[in-house]
Amino acid sequence: MTAESRSILEVIHASKRFSGLVAVDHATLDVKRGSITALIGPNAAGKTTLFNLISGFLHLDTGTIRFDGSSIGGRAPHVIARSGLVRTFQLTKALTGMSVLENVMLAATRQPGEHLTGLWLRPGANRRREAEVRDRAMEQLRKFDLDSVAGEYAGTLSGGQRKLLELARALMADPRLVLLDEPMAGVNPTLGQRLLEYITDLRDSSGLTFLFIEHDMEVVMRYAEHIIVMAEGRVIAEGGAEHIRAHPAVIDAYLGTALEAGK
Repeated sequence: MTAESRSILEVIHASKRFSGLVAVDHATLDVKRGSITALIGPNAAGKTTLFNLISGFLHLDTGTIRFDGSSIGGRAPHVIARSGLVRTFQLTKALTGMSVLENVMLAATRQPGEHLTGLWLRPGANRRREAEVRDRAMEQLRKFDLDSVAGEYAGTLSGGQRKLLELARALMADPRLVLLDEPMAGVNPTLGQRLLEYITDLRDSSGLTFLFIEHDMEVVMRYAEHIIVMAEGRVIAEGGAEHIRAHPAVIDAYLGTALEAGK
């Protein structure tokens, strides 16, 4: 199997309990490199818990998670992010008291202020690195049409603009896989469409892989090349849109209503 076709993310029999409640129950899935993959399911299916396990915000009870061939179960979120796997959140995490530009700059690797000795011993190199980070952050903001508000407080942005800010900030970490938790939640249709176009363009232009949770079945059926369905903590089906739309277990889990919206 070539590197290009190999799975970039593998989740094998992952389980997580909370005080006897099974949130993720031996879930197994894989995400192909360079794909746009959707993770869907009814409320309380375990989707966000699985995202938290993958990104290091929760630790596995049992199972294995491998990113790009390496086990990441038990690693801290910042270590996983630096390895190339980043995420956004359903409720955006913008630092509202800082500017839009500063929010994006914070996500860059090799920050000048990470080591105090470097600040003292190499002030010129640190100034150059800070200028590089600023220029790259502005480039990201221009891609998402946020450069006009670069100097504004992040707290003044609309919900849709904050979603775009989170994605711009995530890309500053040079990821290979981006997890998006309900990217369309609270976003008006115009900005939502723009966000989806950015995701598609990024995959096509740079080979980025995206795994996203979404309840809007029209979005899922239109943009996801592969769909993974969870219910009661388990993966109950996966495949292309037509296969998922007709799958009896998926229809039963959604009572038919959510999938009808995607037709």
